Amino acid sequence: MMKSSEGSFAERPFGQVAAVFLAAGIGALVLGILTTLAEANESFKSWLEWSTSVGSLSGKTIIEVIVFVVAWAVLGIGLRGKSPKPTSIFTLTAVLVAVGLVLTFPTFFQAFAPGE
Repeated sequence: MMKSSEGSFAERPFGQVAAVFLAAGIGALVLGILTTLAEANESFKSWLEWSTSVGSLSGKTIIEVIVFVVAWAVLGIGLRGKSPKPTSIFTLTAVLVAVGLVLTFPTFFQAFAPGE
């Protein structure tokens, strides 16, 4: 909220804040998807090894950061000047982060690992 010249408080649009929250949720989901895909497909996992000292984590995190920044930019433009309902944005972000987190748990992604 900002104090206007008349002394009352004016609401600021929530769109820019919503954009960064949603972009963070999308980034977490992408990281989870990449983790599961890397376990399910050995060639994809080796493709993600952009740094041999780090392994496939290097590719996963670089892609995730790129997706986050692009999502933030696109959503920031799309939501500029708008005021979506904060509880809806926070709920959707929490769901995206939760799903992304579940996808990074070994008990989940090992179910997709190729059999030995």
